[in-house]
Amino acid sequence: MFTNKKVLLVCSPYYKDITENLLKGALGVLKSYSVEYKIINVPGALEIGPSIKIYSEKMSQNNLFDGCIALGCIIRGETYHFEIVSNESARALSELSITYSLPIGNGILTVENKDQA
Repeated sequence: MFTNKKVLLVCSPYYKDITENLLKGALGVLKSYSVEYKIINVPGALEIGPSIKIYSEKMSQNNLFDGCIALGCIIRGETYHFEIVSNESARALSELSITYSLPIGNGILTVENKDQA
């Protein structure tokens, strides 16, 4: 079922301690199924989608990865920015998944505060 599979993990370490825990969990599962993986880091959650798009174009040509996992955390602040980043990052992942017929796991937390994350 998971034989010879490769997954791209795209991480936003903006909240490094939270993302490291998300990554640790994802790697634990991937390793338990002997899934190969590559990790790339991007500055923030909004950059995850465009990064997956760049790789997905290469993936379709070279069969580099069988799927992607997006990891990061968006914490509500006192501005409208939280809604924009939350909504647009989720929209981008859904759109990419449909457009490229690519499985993308959305592991981007959208929380009220660090304790919730």
